Order: sequence, then C-alpha cells, then structure tokens
Amino acid sequence: MKTAEIAQRFLDFFEKKNHTIVPSASLVTDDPALLFTVAGMVPFIPYLSGVVPPPYPRAADVQKCIRTNDIEEVGKTPRHGTFFQMLGNWSFGDYFKEDAIRFAWELLTAPESEGGLAFDPKDLWVTVYEEDDEARDLWLKLSTLPDERIQRLGKDTNYWSTGLPGPAGPCSEIFFDRGPDYGIDGGPATDDDRYVEIWNLVFMQYEITNVRSKYDFDIVGELPAKNIDTGMGLERIAFIKQGVDNMYETDQVRPVLDLAAKLAGKAYGAESHEDDVRLRIVADHVRSSLMLLADGVTPSNEGRGYILRRIMRRAIRSMRLLGVEGATFPELFAASRDAMKESYPEVETDYARLSAYAIAEEQTFLRTLAAGSAILDQSVAEAKTGGGTTLSGSEAFLLHDTYGFPIDLTLEIAEEAGLSVDRGAFDQLMLEQRTRAKADARARKGAIADQSAYREFRALGETVFTGYTELQTESKVLGILVQGQGTDRASEGQIAEVILAETALYAESGGQVADKGVIVGPGYELEVLDVQRPVPGLVSHTVEVTTGEVAVGAPATTVVDGLNRHAAQQAHTATHLVHAAIRDTLGKTATQTGSLNRAGYMRFDFSWGSALSAETRTEIEDIANNAVRDNLEVTTRVMSLDEAKAAGAMALFGEKYGDTVRMVDIGGPWSRELCGGTHVARSAEIGLVNLVGEQSVGASNRRVEALVGLDAFRDLAAERAIVSQLSTSLKTPREQLTNRIAELAASLKAAEKKIAAFEAQALTGRLPQLVESAVAVGTVKVVAQSLGEGASADDVRSLALQVRDRLGSDPAVVALGSVAGGRATVVVVTNDAARERGLAAGALAKAAAAVLGGGGGGRPDVAQGGGTDAAALPQALDGIVADVRATTA
Repeated sequence: MKTAEIAQRFLDFFEKKNHTIVPSASLVTDDPALLFTVAGMVPFIPYLSGVVPPPYPRAADVQKCIRTNDIEEVGKTPRHGTFFQMLGNWSFGDYFKEDAIRFAWELLTAPESEGGLAFDPKDLWVTVYEEDDEARDLWLKLSTLPDERIQRLGKDTNYWSTGLPGPAGPCSEIFFDRGPDYGIDGGPATDDDRYVEIWNLVFMQYEITNVRSKYDFDIVGELPAKNIDTGMGLERIAFIKQGVDNMYETDQVRPVLDLAAKLAGKAYGAESHEDDVRLRIVADHVRSSLMLLADGVTPSNEGRGYILRRIMRRAIRSMRLLGVEGATFPELFAASRDAMKESYPEVETDYARLSAYAIAEEQTFLRTLAAGSAILDQSVAEAKTGGGTTLSGSEAFLLHDTYGFPIDLTLEIAEEAGLSVDRGAFDQLMLEQRTRAKADARARKGAIADQSAYREFRALGETVFTGYTELQTESKVLGILVQGQGTDRASEGQIAEVILAETALYAESGGQVADKGVIVGPGYELEVLDVQRPVPGLVSHTVEVTTGEVAVGAPATTVVDGLNRHAAQQAHTATHLVHAAIRDTLGKTATQTGSLNRAGYMRFDFSWGSALSAETRTEIEDIANNAVRDNLEVTTRVMSLDEAKAAGAMALFGEKYGDTVRMVDIGGPWSRELCGGTHVARSAEIGLVNLVGEQSVGASNRRVEALVGLDAFRDLAAERAIVSQLSTSLKTPREQLTNRIAELAASLKAAEKKIAAFEAQALTGRLPQLVESAVAVGTVKVVAQSLGEGASADDVRSLALQVRDRLGSDPAVVALGSVAGGRATVVVVTNDAARERGLAAGALAKAAAAVLGGGGGGRPDVAQGGGTDAAALPQALDGIVADVRATTA
C-alpha cells in the first residue's frame, strides 16, 4: 500500500465520521517558541488550549513535520526521520476517550475492502497511563485485545505536555509487534525496537502551570473543553504495510536511497552497515530539504535557514564519505521530487526554484570542503613536521565551527595521514557550544508570554481592524496585561499591553511594520510602542501610559499617525511594484522570499543566483517608476483562496493563508498578490522609487533596497549636492566628472606604484645589513629584525626570502617584522636544514602572532602572523629566537 494511499484512506475514514478535512499547515510555524511545525498538534494549539474558538468541532489532517532533536539517530533506527507526516484526528470539546479509541481500533483493523488498514489484532499492543483506569477499561470494551497486551506505563511515556504552560493530559499509545526476529518479547514496556509506536491518542483535559520539566508541573484544573489530539506516523504505517524494515525503504524515500547507492557504486544492504546508514541519511535529508524549500525556507546561517543548511550539508557530507566528491543534488533532488509529487504537487510545479537553491548550496559547500581540506592538510603537515601524532581538538573544532568542515572528514583525513584527533577536547568544545545554544533557547522560551493570558480576550471574538478605511476608531478597553499578567488598570509611566474590541492601528505582519499613534480616552493618553497579533485574530497594543490611568472597560479611541501610515503605504505598494518589475525583468522564477516595509523605505528579498548588473537595476527601477507615472489604480478584493489563485494572484512562499484572503491589484493583473497590508489608492501617490542597494543574502537569494517618496527625493537631492561640490572642487562640468575622477585615480595609482618601487628598493638596500645581523643560536643562524613602519607584508616576505638565500645551506631561520596601519606583521622563513632540525615556520609565526594579540601560521618553509599590539613586536621577535634555542637545545 503506497504512502499516499494510506494517507487518503485515513482522511476518507474520518470524513465519514463527520470530521472536517484540514489541509496541512506549513512547516514554518507562527509559534515563536518553535522554528518548525514539530508535531501534528502545533497548528491546533490555539484551539486545543481554548485561546481561539475552534472553527469546527472535529477535524482530521495529514500534517507535514520537521524535527531535528534526534538528527544523530537518523539512518541508525527504523523510525527516526527529520521530515515526517503525521496523521491526526481532533476533537475540540466534542467526542472524548471512548470515540477516540473506537475510531482508532476500527480504522486499524477494518479490512482494506472496507477502507481500513487491515492490521491483524494479534500484532497490536496498547499502553495507557498507569492511573487511567477509564482508558484501560475502554480498550477492553471496544477492542479484542487481551488484558496482558494493555500495559500501564508512567508519566514519562504516557502523559503528554509541551513542556510549557498550557494543555496536557494522559495518553494511550498503540504499538505494532514486528515479531521475535526484531527483539525480545514483553511488549512496549521493554522499550525495544521490536515494538513500533504507530498511533498516540492524547486525552487533553488539563491545564498545567509552574512547569519545572516536561513531567514535573502543577495541574491548574481542567480545560474549558476536553479535547482529543491524536497522531499516527504515516511513515511508520507505510513501512509496516509495505513489508520493509524501515521508513527509508518506503516508496517516498527509497528512490533517493537507490540513486545515491548507484552514484556511489554501493550495494545497499549488501556491504557495510556504515555505508547503509549514510545512504539512509542522504535519502532522509534530501527529502527533508526539498520539503523545507517548498515551504519557503532558504539556506542561511541563522534560524530555520541554518537548520536547512545543516541538513543539506549532512547529505553532502554523507555522499562524500561514500566516495562521491562531485555534485549529486541535481539528480537526488529530482528523484525526491518524483517520489513526493503525488502527495505534494507543489514540489513539481515549483521545482525550478527549489532546485536552484539546492544546487547552489551544494556548490558552495563543495568549495567549503575544498578550502577546509587545504587548511587541514596544512595542519597535518605542521603536526608531522613537528613530530606530533595528534591534531588538537581546538583545530578540529575551528574547522567545524568556522569553516563548516565536518568532524568525521577531519578524522578520516587525519587517519590517512597516520594521525589521530583529540576527540575528547573536540567533544568538550561542542558540548560547551550546545550548552550555550540550549541556554539561549530556554531564554527565548522564557521570554514568550503564556498564550493562555489572551484566552478570555480572544473568546470575546476577533479584534476588528478598521484601519483600511479609517485612521481613528472608537472602542473600549477589553483587557490590560502588565508583564504578561492580567490587571484592571495601568498608571502613568507603566508599559502595558492593551486589548481593544476595535482598532485602526495596523499590527505588524506581511513585512509591514506596525503603525505609530496614540490611544486616548477620558483622563488618559497612551503612546503606542508596538502592535502585534499574539494569537490568531487578536490584536495587542504595547503602550506607555504617558498621561493619567487607563482601566478595563474604559472608552478608547485609536488614533493613527497619518503621515507615518501614508509613508508606510507608499513603501508597501512600492514593494509590489518592484516585485512585478523584477519578475518582468528576470522571469517568473524570481519570486519573493522576504520583505520589510516602513515609512520611506522598502527591502525586498527574492530568489536569484547572481548579482544584478547596473543595467538590470536601472531597468527594474524604470519599470517601477513607469508604473508610478501611469497612476495605476490600486484595488482590493476579499475572496476565497481558490478564487484568488484562479485569478492569478501570487501566494508568497512561507506565508500562511486562511480560506478567505485579501487580493491586491495594481493596474488590474499587472501586479496581483495576496496581501493584508495597507496601500495607497493609486500608484502615483508613491511619488518616486529610488533603488539604493543590491546584495546577496544567501545562496540563490538577493536583496534590493529602495527609498520611497520624500525619502527617495531627499536622497537624490543629497547626491545632487555632492555632484555639485565635486564639480566645483575639480573645476569640471558635471557630465565630465566620471572621466576626470578616473584620470585622477589613474594618476594616484601610478604615484603609489612609484612610491612602492622606491620603498622596495630601499628595503633591498638593507639586505647586506640584515645578513650581517645573523646570530648563531646553537647550530642555527637566526635573523630576527624589525623593519620599522610602512613595509607591506609582501615586501617583508620578499626580503625575508632573499636574506634566507644569502645565508647559504647551513640551518637558518629568518624572522622579519614591520608595522603598517597600527598592525604588526611577522614573516618567518626557514631553509631545508633548519626544517630537518624541527624548525617549522608555521609554528614559529603562530607563536609570534599570539604575542602580538592576533593569529597566524602557514607552511613549514614560509609563514606569516600578525596582531594589533604593535608595541609587542620586539618581544615577538625575541620569542622566535627563544623558540629556536629551545627546539635545538
């Protein structure tokens, strides 16, 4: 039974049980405590916790998930994957334990001809929370399971919570017994891989607080409604139904695994366990990367983008360890696309964009591997020259942390060279880094307000936003929060969150920053610092009480700063124009990946793999300003998502849309996007769009910046003033300035070249004196001299090599230093005879650089170091002499 068929059977079954079928939410979640949708319940948290009234009493879905906390287990066990799909059925105060258990048993054991999954009851086991007698009794009543296959387990396995304040409750898990060939007898209580958890039924009925750990908390009481939250692992069901040993061999993953094996010249399952693990890692990570890219995540060095980059690079690394050093993503990603497109058609329709990111990331990392290999080769050579047998953990960590060079490749290369790596020191540094990261994550979670604080306000209905048509709206204060806690009033000088029934103030979203303005009422005035949506449908105003005291129930009028709003509208509408202009110039694959709009300024990120030429930038700017000139009408329509897509509206990657959306047209279909932001009425109101910058913001991702309206004019006026000053100073007409400045630059370059030649000649003149300054340190001739101010590193290196050549074939070390721009540089060179005595230039330069407060190194024959402590140059040179003496003693 194919994976897609299993998912459809699940949805069909629950649709017949009067469940609303809900499409999968994005892998990118709105929850600020999470980077990704890590479980099927994440999109439903507002409903399960009672913060937001549920739009339906019961639902079912197939939810895409990403989880990387067990990434090191991927490929090693039959069930761990970074991307997985969770089948779920949900009840929001409707049915509870009895129906949840009945539905699960019926679907699992019903014949395939009746839409079931046809599991043999003798292969199924169940666990319940040790104190949940009701669940145990229901299993005995509703299933054919004998009592001995219903096991009671403790809170650590059968009590569910997020580890944060909010909903919680006991759960019942269903397991499939793979048989005695896979492990010991005894049921799920043995915690053996023989028993595969396939479905978890969570009976969510309590609210917890004072959470000390995931299993140590205080129960406040029952939730407003008892809910059902279930999750059945689609991949786990698939590998059981398809008769294979693990999720990597199912129909949506195996094609990538087989292709990776073919590219590597390996036979999966027939050669080595390590190779099989690597092939499974590749298969899992390629699919995960494809699905993350499809939901708008792009590789970067922070946040979600860093996780994606890590997953992609683990796949590349695994192919490297399998013996493939060239690019493989063009083929592997195409195979994953073909395996996933039946369930997720967007991976095919948007494949040009997705593959561009993947291929660019692979090319970048292959270059990183090449650079890291060169640095590692140098470290290996220095270690061997110095008679060492071990690479330090700090060097391995530097390669990993700074250059992205994987530790297992470091181990492999070092082993080939006959060296070991201080893995203990490396692991300690990694542990310290992870500890810091976990502390940061805890701090981030701790900074997030408990969403239950907003429940009573959201239960009153959605906040009505009037700002599309009004700049001032009368309302009343529904609630006040100070430091996340509800209160009945806030006084002058306090910072508070104020919840209103209606507001004209725009809450930050869609790249547009929040409005500025005030909230006023009888005897008080509040300065608005920020406007956000802490939970769907609810607007919260962060304010400072500047005058008087505001109380719950008081009348309140929101007043928008009209000038700031208009400037923000100009910028947001200009973003739509620039987007349309970019697609018109570069093609339809150049799609938006991010934006920021504030008064007078817009920033727009889009998928593209190379820098824009000056001509292309000018063309984009011209198209946008032509649209301004044409005074195009800006209209908005509210419609269903399907209607908007049929009309050709662009849905932006990473954005989440409800069933009803707002479509913004500029000039009819010329620009048509789904957007909840505020806009001008006609394009001429924008005034002017001035592109002021373009840069890379990651592999296959570019960013343009523009000033808009009055800010754009002021910037052009400032440039005009600069041109006028240059024209006056150089006594050159404006139209001839470019040629005149080029002439001056050429003259300056020629003068600098002559000066450099004179300085080099002067340095060469010091050659005899430097040779004469050589002193005998044991059997080694040493020259350690400062050349003073001004000499460049290249000149110092050239002179040091000349001095070494003049010293003949006896052991010789030359160390010359100079100071330029307040920074000291030391160049160390050695000859063959010196290196035979264990004197490596790289080690000497590195030690000298440490004295100078910097870093350095290089080859055993020529090396360089430096630092900012120029006054310590004599001490650094003396240190080299001392090191030579100690080495040759």
